[in-house]
Formats: sequence, C-alpha cells, structure tokens
Amino acid sequence: MSFKVVIDRIALAYLSELPEKSQRLIKERCHALSEGPFPGQRGDKELLHLEFKLYRMHVGRSFTVFYQICEKNKLVKILEITTIDKAHKLYRHF
Repeated sequence: MSFKVVIDRIALAYLSELPEKSQRLIKERCHALSEGPFPGQRGDKELLHLEFKLYRMHVGRSFTVFYQICEKNKLVKILEITTIDKAHKLYRHF
C-alpha cells in the first residue's frame, strides 16, 4: 500500500534553505510517509482534530511537517515544514 508523496512549493523552498543535515533528515522522514502515513505506535505522527483532516509529524526534536492524506488517490501532500516552536503557533491557523 504505497502512497505518492508530493511537497508544496512553499514547503520545498523552506526545506532548500535548511542546512544539509536537516534537509536529509526531513527528506528521509517525508519519504517514509509513502509506506506509512497514518499515526501508529511510534508516536511521531498525529491526526490534529480540526474541521478537516490534517496530520503532523515530528522530525527529530527540531521540525514539524504538516500533511494531508488522500486515500482514494494514494497521495500524501506535505503542506508545511517548520520548526516545532513555530508549529505550535500554526496549530491555531489550521
């Protein structure tokens, strides 16, 4: 059950400005969403309880990735990549 992962342009631009080590780590974790985008036992992914289905995934102790899953099309769309501190402020906007 493999999903295609796509990254929003703004998220991709943010990612490209990060140090190489951070880029590599985030890319690896985002790629892993293709095989397991739903929350599970690891506790690093969570469904946010909003008006629409939005997921967040912590990457290390520094970054948060916000994404949506379209099960019908087997698609995971990365909407936002940000620091964990900024992510807590963004929760109010989603």
